[in-house]
Amino acid sequence: MLKARQRILLIGWDFDTRIHLQRGRRWWQKGWRRQYPSRLGSFIVWLNNHRPDLEIRILKWSYGFLKFFGRGAMVFDLIRWSRHRRIDFKFDTAHPVGCSHHQKLVIIDDDFAVCGGIDMTTRRWDTREHIEVNEDRTQPNGDLYGPWHDLTMMMEGDVAVELERLGRARWVRAGGKPLSKLKEDKGSAWPDKLKPHFEDVEIGIARTRAAYDNDPKIDEIEQLYIKQIAEAKHFIYAENQYFTSRTISEAIAKRLSEPDPPEIVIVMPISGDGWAEAAVMDPARAELMEALEELDKHDRFHLYVPFTGKTPIYVHAKLFIVDDRILRVGSANMNNRSMGLDSECDVFIDCDRPGNDKAEPVIRRIRESLLAEHLGCYEQDVPLKIEKNGSIAGMIASMGDRNRRHLRPLHPGRHEEWSRELAVRETFDPEEPEELFEFDASKRGLFHRGGLLAKARNKLKRRRDRANE
Repeated sequence: MLKARQRILLIGWDFDTRIHLQRGRRWWQKGWRRQYPSRLGSFIVWLNNHRPDLEIRILKWSYGFLKFFGRGAMVFDLIRWSRHRRIDFKFDTAHPVGCSHHQKLVIIDDDFAVCGGIDMTTRRWDTREHIEVNEDRTQPNGDLYGPWHDLTMMMEGDVAVELERLGRARWVRAGGKPLSKLKEDKGSAWPDKLKPHFEDVEIGIARTRAAYDNDPKIDEIEQLYIKQIAEAKHFIYAENQYFTSRTISEAIAKRLSEPDPPEIVIVMPISGDGWAEAAVMDPARAELMEALEELDKHDRFHLYVPFTGKTPIYVHAKLFIVDDRILRVGSANMNNRSMGLDSECDVFIDCDRPGNDKAEPVIRRIRESLLAEHLGCYEQDVPLKIEKNGSIAGMIASMGDRNRRHLRPLHPGRHEEWSRELAVRETFDPEEPEELFEFDASKRGLFHRGGLLAKARNKLKRRRDRANE
């Protein structure tokens, strides 16, 4: 942001001005007049005052408007910002009732963009060490929070131009005034010390958007998941906050039913973040896992939870790697909402595209680096351990929990009957916006549309019935 000269466009699910940047002066260091403040709300004002040609536009999902009154300092920030013509903060309500704006985008000028899972809000910062108790992981009220795992992708070039266009369109859709097209600028906001993983590659963009007003439905993210799962030859390595999507699970079920399916490894949190999320998402995940494990005759489907010591790490990343030939990072979760209700944006590199073949070794190193992070081992040891044990899951099992950071198999257990029924009916995680208000669940739900998942669940039910006779 310090390198921005024309426009900063921040688009997110949440935004909290009370968080502090790693660098910059604190409130007690007012004598450091030449240094920018570390607190985000004050930093935005500092930028406005020191960059006379810079406009700053911030778009946040409308949910939680009343929560702002619990973020007292943020209310004052918004009042302070309103005095500055070149700072504009808006709530995004341009979606059907029950849907949300979930994209996480930063676009600086039109040559630098960020897309991933991280919002500029509280409880997001951590290091890859994921120390069990870290006093630097502090909320604005002084409370500590637990270890957090997240991912985002930084890009410059033509893809930033396209994301800037997408961001401008979303800004106008949310009620903002049309933003002018930026002037050509030879500079770049790419951070000086950040070494790129990839250069001269084609990057794809996939979106989700529910039909609203005159805008048609977009389900590129769902269709891309189905396509990439179907084309996997050897393995899929994913990190995601949720696993409740019927269409993704059905695509995996088809692969597990094949004679030689790919290995599928998904790293997830042990439970949803908060009571409501856990009550909605955890039982649905358990039901889908049970059906998929019934189909998994070759032991190729595995879900894991990362731990640091005795503490589970919360996984908020949305990562998808296929055969080291596809790398995908974005905002979309593996739940029904991200497939059809909420506005989402993913970016991906596909080595099958012309000129992208050189990206495969780098994608491999990224996957090995993430596995090393979760298992507390050296990155260079990962491929040797996989070869020795025959699979990613075999390597994870061989290491157990002897290191501080490790992966444990996810065992969801059984949930209350009422929560399982809500999950099976997709009551709070529907596939279409209108289903939120549809009380007849006979034609929808995780298993009501037939397919391999329904057959597996029926088989399990018959087995339980015989056992109870």
